[in-house]
Amino acid sequence: MGNEGRIARGGKSIYGAAVGILMLDARFPRIPGDMGNAGTWDFPVLYRVVRDASPDRVVRGGAQGMLPAFIDAAHDLVADGVDGVTTNCGFLSLFQDELSKALPVPVVTSSLCQVDMVNRLLPHGKRAGVLTISASTLTPAHLAGARVPEGTPIGTTEGGREFTRAILGNEYQLNVDLARQDNVDAARALQKAHPDLGAFVLECTNMCPYAADITAATGLPCFSMVSLVSWFQSGLMPRAY
Repeated sequence: MGNEGRIARGGKSIYGAAVGILMLDARFPRIPGDMGNAGTWDFPVLYRVVRDASPDRVVRGGAQGMLPAFIDAAHDLVADGVDGVTTNCGFLSLFQDELSKALPVPVVTSSLCQVDMVNRLLPHGKRAGVLTISASTLTPAHLAGARVPEGTPIGTTEGGREFTRAILGNEYQLNVDLARQDNVDAARALQKAHPDLGAFVLECTNMCPYAADITAATGLPCFSMVSLVSWFQSGLMPRAY
């Protein structure tokens, strides 16, 4: 009789981290709940920094000329062993189709990719609204790349006291209380302007730490990149029962 038992399969350099995250090249603080803080996750992830992809260049500059660097970094993550790739900036929805075509694994570039799905969950007559770090540079091309329905309400932390300035300015200090208030104020303003609002989708991955505060202040569900990547992970590496 031959030996019986489970057979382990090789072929990767790193095991147990299904999700690979393409990171902007930034120096601002990444507090717990931020996608770039490894302690945020209940599961292992692999990070790869895309050099010279600064927050300003990607968010305000449209990530001009950066696609090859993101593709190369994504291929490195796949070669190391990830089963799916995501990014830590909602504005990279511009690269959703290109990365999907270039990679052999599933890709979700932006939190905006869940807007249409959230709409399908809401009661009749309700719709999701988007909170973004920079409404002035969130273009129709960004929304189309994530299949965001036309006419979706957009709110922003632009003009606030701390959040947009500190993140896009890549500053070394962040006043967390002021950043939280900027996010809550933006959510309340969007809710007031759109009585049919049924949920929020946070475009910016740095907004994730404030999702609970937004829900507490508005009474509405709040979906973020953390919620989307957690769902993504659950499909890439289903729980064994």
